[in-house]
Amino acid sequence: MKYQTIVNGQTFDIEINEDGRVLVNGEARAIDFRALRQGELYSILLDHRSYEAVVDERDDLYHVLLAGDMYEVQVTDERSRRLASAFMAFGDTGGEVSIRAPMPGLIVRVPVSEGEPVSKGQTVIILESMKMENELKSPRDGTVHHVHARAGENVEQNKVLVTIA
Repeated sequence: MKYQTIVNGQTFDIEINEDGRVLVNGEARAIDFRALRQGELYSILLDHRSYEAVVDERDDLYHVLLAGDMYEVQVTDERSRRLASAFMAFGDTGGEVSIRAPMPGLIVRVPVSEGEPVSKGQTVIILESMKMENELKSPRDGTVHHVHARAGENVEQNKVLVTIA
């Protein structure tokens, strides 16, 4: 799995292979990561040096205390980046916006209805693909103009699911 990690504004590309090998910006690193207290305290062996880290997750950001230094860390996996890029072309103002299926899948739930106001970032469709549920969100404030999909429906990639005006 590939991840993009931003640590205090600096970006790192991290790849974790099926055999457990870890590449950081293409360079192999010896890393072992264990939870000592789930969701709070971790033991890290990095290139044969031992560290303890205190991790606090807040609003999609991790605050990591490591060796006396505080780091702000944002981690995005490949799937999330792909979903986000599907909405990059949408502007914040005017006109209709079509929310399209970024991949083929099954519509699990449609939590909005026609005529309903929506806020930027609000979930408008839940699409299951490759055994994972993906929340498709409104790229801007608006009103649901038309719902083109229903729960239980299989959809192809790029099918228009919801139109927001």
